[in-house]
Amino acid sequence: MELNSRRVEQNGSRRRPTIKDVAAVAGVSRGTVSRVLNGGHWVSPEALTAVQAAIKSTGYAANRHARSLVTGRANSVAFLLTEPQQLLFEDPNFSVLLRGAADALAKRDMPLLLMVAGTAEERRRVTDYVTAGHVDGVLLISSHAGNPVVGSLLREGVPTVACGTSLGHEGKIGYVAADDVAGAREMVRHLRDTGRRHIATITGPLDTPGGVQRLQGYREELGDAYDEGLVANGDYSRLGGQRAMADLLAARPEIDAVFVASDLMAAGALTTLAAQGRRVPDDVAVGGFDDSYLAAALSPALTTMRQPFERISSEMVRLLGDVINGEQPAAVILPTTLVRRDST
Repeated sequence: MELNSRRVEQNGSRRRPTIKDVAAVAGVSRGTVSRVLNGGHWVSPEALTAVQAAIKSTGYAANRHARSLVTGRANSVAFLLTEPQQLLFEDPNFSVLLRGAADALAKRDMPLLLMVAGTAEERRRVTDYVTAGHVDGVLLISSHAGNPVVGSLLREGVPTVACGTSLGHEGKIGYVAADDVAGAREMVRHLRDTGRRHIATITGPLDTPGGVQRLQGYREELGDAYDEGLVANGDYSRLGGQRAMADLLAARPEIDAVFVASDLMAAGALTTLAAQGRRVPDDVAVGGFDDSYLAAALSPALTTMRQPFERISSEMVRLLGDVINGEQPAAVILPTTLVRRDST
């Protein structure tokens, strides 16, 4: 029996090829075809080659639903953002992580489901859906300490890998992160090297790993020169950066540099500095963190710490695959890179 077209003829019309068709072309049993589709275990090299050729010649495509009934898997992964919906569109980092995760999963022939859980009701719906087994695992983005979603995922045994340490659940959830402490230290060192002596910082939220660890790096690099009065808390939003910069200037007008814990907040800080007649970098040098596409588009272009977002996404997918397959959670910390532009 020869099948040269991508569909099988049936009563003059075309239908989707089945395992039976593949088996007939390959000259093997349907059980052998099924074993090939589920990993190729206990199949001879000759049979494996024949089945692979038959799949190609018939144009057979596995029925994901039928396979999930056999394997007990959903064959999909959730990209779960635990932030208000508007930040998905405002913060460029999230779209880069989303694209990278989708690309990495496409290589594994797995679809990605985007979920946002920024409110209590959204968290309830998402938790119900995920713990019901509709996805094989979760890529957790921007989790805050005390987030009930994380506890639910752990209790239900849902394979999960986080972007950054999951505060309060260290050692229980695998994660991939940039080296926030070392990156912050390098940025503060760079600002000092430009001759600045009154270096402030605008932190991220202090219930997130980036907020905590970038403040830690800032503090460690300044050592005895650390001054609590030069620290303002932000929320990773542009408006938060504007407000924090205004608070700093009001309290400490001698500021001549500021390390801002995200590029989006740095954009807000630049707006405030311009509104108050402070020239950048002549009067105040500004350093950010992320190297999102926003950084180079600002005026002046922003000096920042580059996070390897595409690598972070691909490593998260790799670690999640390992957890789904029963391996213990692991952590990967990636280096950051100083990108010098016009703001320092």
